[in-house]
Amino acid sequence: MEKSNFKDTIHSENPVLVDFFATWCGPCQMLTPVLQQVKDRLGKRVTVIKIDVDKNVKIAAKYKVRGVPTLLLFQNGKQLWRQSGVLSTDEIINVILEKSN
Repeated sequence: MEKSNFKDTIHSENPVLVDFFATWCGPCQMLTPVLQQVKDRLGKRVTVIKIDVDKNVKIAAKYKVRGVPTLLLFQNGKQLWRQSGVLSTDEIINVILEKSN
């Protein structure tokens, strides 16, 4: 994803969940179906995007992503939440509903 597209995307009025991942990361691969379930259950109420840290080094550095997977939640360009590691579908949905307005 281009830096300008990323900036535009996270400035959405809807919450945007960003998954910083790496293709070689086992836990990242475990998180992929979880994020699909989140998207399936919340539909248009959330945007889910994946950022490969190896291909998007500048974006990962800007948000100080040191380990993968790292999830960040944005709304209107503001970071609302951040968590590293694998979470369950329900945990992620609860965070999105709790932190966004």
